[in-house]
Amino acid sequence: MQLDKHTLVNDFPDHQHTIRHLKMNDNHFAKLFDAYHELESEVHHIEKNDEPVADEYLDSLKTRRVHLKDQLFNLVIKAEKAL
Repeated sequence: MQLDKHTLVNDFPDHQHTIRHLKMNDNHFAKLFDAYHELESEVHHIEKNDEPVADEYLDSLKTRRVHLKDQLFNLVIKAEKAL
């Protein structure tokens, strides 16, 4: 089964320049970005390798990932509106 990586640039390709700019120039964004990608990597690894983990644990990772993605996307939109 092919699993897609949910990187911000893959999920929001129209905003890749803003994402790159914020990652390099906004420490808060960069920290959230790194935390998001750590979660994404862990979820992807678990799903790809069919790791035996509790459903609650995987669900909690996915929930945290969604919350971080929402925060990051809101920062991207805010930065684009400021331009």
